[in-house]
Amino acid sequence: MKAIQRIHGWGRYPIIGAEVDAPLVVSGLKSAVENYGADGMISRGLGRSYGDSSLAKYVIDTRHLNHLLDFDKNTGIVTCNAGISLADILDVFVPLGWFLPVTPGTKHITVGGAVASDVHGKNHHVSGCFSDFVEHIKLLVNPDNLLLCSETSHSELFHATCGGMGLTGIILSVSFRLMPVSSAYIDQKTIKAANLSEALALFEQNYASTYSVAWMDCLATGSSLGRSLLMIGEHAQDHKLACPAKHPITIPVEMPSSLLNRFSIQLFNTLYYNRITKQEVAHRVHYEPFFYPLDGIQHWNRLYGKNGFTQYQFVIPKEAGQEGMNKIVKKIAASGKGSFLAVLKVFGKQNDNLLSFPLAGYTLALDFKIEEGLFPLLDRLDAMVLDYGGRSYLTKDVHMSELTFKLSYPRWEEFQAIREQNGTKGIFASYQSRRLGLDT
Repeated sequence: MKAIQRIHGWGRYPIIGAEVDAPLVVSGLKSAVENYGADGMISRGLGRSYGDSSLAKYVIDTRHLNHLLDFDKNTGIVTCNAGISLADILDVFVPLGWFLPVTPGTKHITVGGAVASDVHGKNHHVSGCFSDFVEHIKLLVNPDNLLLCSETSHSELFHATCGGMGLTGIILSVSFRLMPVSSAYIDQKTIKAANLSEALALFEQNYASTYSVAWMDCLATGSSLGRSLLMIGEHAQDHKLACPAKHPITIPVEMPSSLLNRFSIQLFNTLYYNRITKQEVAHRVHYEPFFYPLDGIQHWNRLYGKNGFTQYQFVIPKEAGQEGMNKIVKKIAASGKGSFLAVLKVFGKQNDNLLSFPLAGYTLALDFKIEEGLFPLLDRLDAMVLDYGGRSYLTKDVHMSELTFKLSYPRWEEFQAIREQNGTKGIFASYQSRRLGLDT
């Protein structure tokens, strides 16, 4: 028996005790599955999912299985172990003129985690999810069964694994396509939107842009409700592939949670919105601050204090966008529980993965510190999102009810049937999957 470790997701809530096995080789991973499978376990990479999706009594840490295995410079297809990080991929391939086809807001996640969460980015409206660039996955469903899954081989399992939160087996390796670039820089334009209506209109006017994202002041009210800064971007063509030296700052200790309150957040949001003094500002930036602004602050999750936080991200269909977003943002603003980080994006079409989050519409993500009254607020927001035909992101979730999950992810029964067919139900389970009624 291994010593119990205290682990948590990026939101630092909940914190649990778990037996953690970190195999150095694939054979060790198979042994771990054999030893722990009867009691339910989950694989875990860099621990950047926010809630309890990578938490279980028994955890398989995949970070040592982090090697590049192959690269075809003619097609841009890279094959790697699932434990390698997006940061490592970028460090190797950007100087060679290749970039990630889809990236979330942090590079400190593993490739396996990118598949399991079917991550999306600022270009979902034109490029889709990470899985849309995956050629195949090697998946360990039990110690004696390693399957090569793709769109054409074990396709049902492939579509269950992409976005399946690690519940269909352990991803050993992934082959996916990189995209060619001629620069490590982004030509960025920032546009001010006086309110939510203007922000949504600007998204539509700039729909052809490769990348688009908006920071929103989630505490503004009245005629300024949802005022935003829209940032659009394109890869520069300056042939500068070298990356500047990185000097991240660190939050050294856990901050008092009282520092983040309605008044301090309102002050920050006002200053941040008004730092842009013109209607439009254009400049060239390195890809790091464009895609990963918070990665420049190590341990930024400590800002929320000892109780931790959750990031709530939802999507509602485009046809409900104006009305639905207005009502939901009004509810958040009235609660006074918003954050200094609220991110609005537009999504393109939904893919075929059973539990993938995006659907064609608008998505908003924002942080809430864990405090009294938060979960009842999130329940009310969940009900509103459901009324508009939307859903919340499993990778960020830490509170969703079983009923809400099953109503908002209507293909969950297909997902369960594939798990049962392949014998992974009950072997791979997390705190989240038990809470959502997938492993009860």
